[in-house]
Amino acid sequence: MVSRVIPVEPFDLVIFGATGDLANRKILPGLYRRFFAGQIPEGSRIIGAARSELDPEGFRAQVRAAIAEHVGAAKRDADQIAGFLALLDYVAVDAQGEGGWEALKALVRPDRVNAFYFSVAPALFGPLAERLHAHGIATPAARIVVEKPFGRDLATARALNATLAAHFDEHQIYRIDHYLGKETVQNLMAVRFANILFEPLWNAQYIDHVQITVAETVGVGGRGSYYDKSGAMRDMVQNHLMQLLCLIAMEPPYHFDPDAVRDEKLKVIRALQPVRPEDIVRGQYIARGTAETDYVRDAENPASKTESYIALRVHVANWRWQGTPFYLRTGKRLRARTSEIAITFKQPPHSIFDDEEANWRENVLVIRLQPNEGMNLKVMIKEPGPGGMRLVQVPLDMSFAEALGEEGTDIPDAYERLIMDVIRGNQTLFMRGDEVEAAWAWTDPVIAGWEARGDKPKPYDSGSSGPDDALMLMHRDGRRWREIRE
Repeated sequence: MVSRVIPVEPFDLVIFGATGDLANRKILPGLYRRFFAGQIPEGSRIIGAARSELDPEGFRAQVRAAIAEHVGAAKRDADQIAGFLALLDYVAVDAQGEGGWEALKALVRPDRVNAFYFSVAPALFGPLAERLHAHGIATPAARIVVEKPFGRDLATARALNATLAAHFDEHQIYRIDHYLGKETVQNLMAVRFANILFEPLWNAQYIDHVQITVAETVGVGGRGSYYDKSGAMRDMVQNHLMQLLCLIAMEPPYHFDPDAVRDEKLKVIRALQPVRPEDIVRGQYIARGTAETDYVRDAENPASKTESYIALRVHVANWRWQGTPFYLRTGKRLRARTSEIAITFKQPPHSIFDDEEANWRENVLVIRLQPNEGMNLKVMIKEPGPGGMRLVQVPLDMSFAEALGEEGTDIPDAYERLIMDVIRGNQTLFMRGDEVEAAWAWTDPVIAGWEARGDKPKPYDSGSSGPDDALMLMHRDGRRWREIRE
């Protein structure tokens, strides 16, 4: 199989916050892997910018260490690393002052694709945008990449969008959500819209319910004070799970085009019904043993009412999905690290088999986002052997590593794909400003409701599947959560 890669033009990419954790764990190692794959064209340059008083050689040494730590041994080739480091430059910049900006202007070439990655706190987005224009660094064709969180409610999201819009047009702004860069997430659109097999069944007539699970084994750890002001609803549901829901529920766009796709996602968000209090379960992890810690200690707030786990029953109020519930759940310190979407289909309208022989189970399409990205379709077949028509459920499994051979083992990291889409000028996998605001407009009343009621999260053991109340969220509908496992 020969993969077709759309070429990119030579570029200058400026990474603000280049000495920070995200840059060292994801952005710079990801760019090296794209260089290793031959996707960074000759004449390109990557410029680090941060407060740290480094010289270019010091920055290259930092990046070399990041590659050693975060890139697999098979791709740590000495010549390739040397070639990549030769693309790097660095300038110390004061995001809220005037230091370093003229030096940065001297490095950025206006005849190249210019992109500016804001890997910094949202409070610095405005000052950076303002100074890029004040010093004549950003051209009308320049692109900026901004990291989440995109506000913490509707008011702050609107203010942030207004700040960015004062200096950049919407087509220049790339709001990055790394979940949309995952190979399997994009394959969800391919499965739906490139196969006649699924799309005619993709509606309430044939789909019983949908489960979206993002489970983590880690706690909030050193992020406790930040996370306690956010919680699972703001940190995960409003963005990551919302995006997955949109891709499952949206109508076919007229073309695989940035605005066409995002128009359909926006319609889904606006069609979400308000969530009833009885359709919300929130939880906090507690220690199971003396070697573990619990949420309130990690958050350094004994009175915390912030959720480390949340489960929701959600409805999309349109013709396609009338009566089909979407169950969303995400949490910290759960049994296994896994992210998946499970679409459960309804039973056939009539069974020709005796119940005791049929042992009927639903058809389920499972899209695994992590680990082991791939898809699994569970179907019913006859159990081999004599003795009657005994049915058994079997998986039709497709992991990318097995189906695509060597290519399937080399799936680019989400950040790699998304950064290269920025350089190509493709906004399909990035959130638009109105989409962000619509998501907060749905989220805010949910949070305000439990705050007004004074609801407290339910405790759940670290290493479990979450609070028992979450089981009842499904059981009262005659359904069950899928088991959380890797």
